[in-house]
Amino acid sequence: MSELRLNLPFVGIPTFQRSPVVTDLSQLDADLAILGVPNDEGSPWYPGARMAPRAIREQSVRYAGYGRMQASSGYFDIEEDRRFLEYETANERIVDCGDVDIIYSNPEQTFKNITHSTAQILEAGAVPIVLGGEHSVTYGVVRAYEESVCVVHFDAHLDYRPFIHGAEYGNGSPMLKIGKLPNVEKIVQIGSRGMRAAQADLAESRANGNDVFTMKGYRRAGIDNVLSTLPKGAKVYVSVDIDVLDMPLVPGCASAEADGMSYEELRQTIFAIVKEHELVGFDVVEINPMLDIPSNVTSQLGAQLAIETMARAVENTGYLSRKGRLPA
Repeated sequence: MSELRLNLPFVGIPTFQRSPVVTDLSQLDADLAILGVPNDEGSPWYPGARMAPRAIREQSVRYAGYGRMQASSGYFDIEEDRRFLEYETANERIVDCGDVDIIYSNPEQTFKNITHSTAQILEAGAVPIVLGGEHSVTYGVVRAYEESVCVVHFDAHLDYRPFIHGAEYGNGSPMLKIGKLPNVEKIVQIGSRGMRAAQADLAESRANGNDVFTMKGYRRAGIDNVLSTLPKGAKVYVSVDIDVLDMPLVPGCASAEADGMSYEELRQTIFAIVKEHELVGFDVVEINPMLDIPSNVTSQLGAQLAIETMARAVENTGYLSRKGRLPA
């Protein structure tokens, strides 16, 4: 990028954090691959989550730097007084793979497309960083994995609803479907709360071997006890429904609940997980730009969360070993 350009955030084509675009996944050469899944046909309430990948990308440009900041790679964390993602941005190891092709009124084909695109990213050795879409899309992503993974599920809801009238691609059921995949070792669910929880769903989730931390249970247990539920050496897929955060933080979310996580609680829990366990995939879902306030703070929060998660995940020793980049 030329230093002669100022490149203000409202200038140019908003790829994720101004990353290069690679839409031919057979030619993918990257470490972290952004993939949009703009599907919201599984939502039983307000539509609009299909617009989230585009909105998150637009907000992510604010973290790309402009003016003299473009001379430095990565981003500066003022709290930790250090830079993150320097290697990845300087060497174009983060790429934007565009969006999965959504076939409206044909969820089976849409989900085949989700799985196929994810499989291509995994085959290239990159980590999928997925921008939803509503939460059903997580199933299409996770079923692409052949290796064993543990799924860490941040959500105000269990997403364990049974299929009614064959509606198996709804956003209330992805964890029920994911738990049946042969490559999923276990699921840890964090943040559940609210008056819409179903007693039978909780019982079934626990009966299937999942660890469930309600919001108050999470605060009582603490991060270390959450970490202890993950098998040593397990590779993790982290799925974040933005409604895990407290309602005032996420005005652009159709399923928000009161008394949720603070952003600091969420980020520190994810940081602890990806420090101890190699991250093999991540998604942030249920952001609805059509409901958001004009400053698009919910989409901005999703962009920040994805960036900060990537920044910590690339420092995991298992990840660095796989990339041949462990310090001497």
